[in-house]
Amino acid sequence: MPESPVLRAPLRSEPVPPGVACLRSVGALMLREMATRYVRTPGGFLWAVLEPVAAVLVLTFALSLVVQAPPLGTSFVVFYASGYLPFLLYATLQGHVQQALRFSRPLLVYPSVAWIDAIVARFALNLVSGLAVSGIVLAGLALATGEVDVVRSGALVLALGLAALLGLGLGVLNCLLCGLFPVWAQVWAILSRPLFLVAGVIFVPEDLPERLADVLWFTPWIHLAGLFRSGLYPGYDAAHVSLPLVLGWALVPLALGLALLRRHAEEILNTG
Repeated sequence: MPESPVLRAPLRSEPVPPGVACLRSVGALMLREMATRYVRTPGGFLWAVLEPVAAVLVLTFALSLVVQAPPLGTSFVVFYASGYLPFLLYATLQGHVQQALRFSRPLLVYPSVAWIDAIVARFALNLVSGLAVSGIVLAGLALATGEVDVVRSGALVLALGLAALLGLGLGVLNCLLCGLFPVWAQVWAILSRPLFLVAGVIFVPEDLPERLADVLWFTPWIHLAGLFRSGLYPGYDAAHVSLPLVLGWALVPLALGLALLRRHAEEILNTG
């Protein structure tokens, strides 16, 4: 007597937990950007290392013509690099996070990819590459000059961490503003151009007139440079550094940007 066929229930895919789905989306977005920036672009990651090196060398050559000695230490290169590296990390993260929705717009049409995934992916990838660049530049300066002496590694880590948080916070807020008001991208570009000159890259606040130093104290970038330098120069305690001020500059825009993006992200994606 022939056996009756065995009836099998149709296979059903297991539901993917939201956290796993988010990690998959972030990973895919990171791989896409890596392929775009580092694989398909001639030079790739090498340009990310050469950019700060070239900037520091140009600063050293230009300012050494008019300044007899750096405000700290004896090496112009090390002094300018110690101010430029945290500023570069901030500026890189701010710029890439600001453009996160625009860069990942083709993939945000899929229901499994959320706007927050695009922001997290751009921030994470550029944070890793930015920290790698900072480490490579410092190691290269140590070998080339012999004058890089890490006296407080915690200060270096904290300065770079705060620079990253500041870049994320202002980047998220600008991502919202650029989406709602496209002209804001040009306005912010104009407003941020002088930042390099007042960020403490080429000076220390102790050498400034008291009134000017008091005004610049309310900007976060000068605190990042001071904190980073306190980790490299023995005896320099950067007494002007205020961690609450930097955290305020970072967390308030971050909270405001995330809250409003949650409400307006779909509108931005549909009208952009």
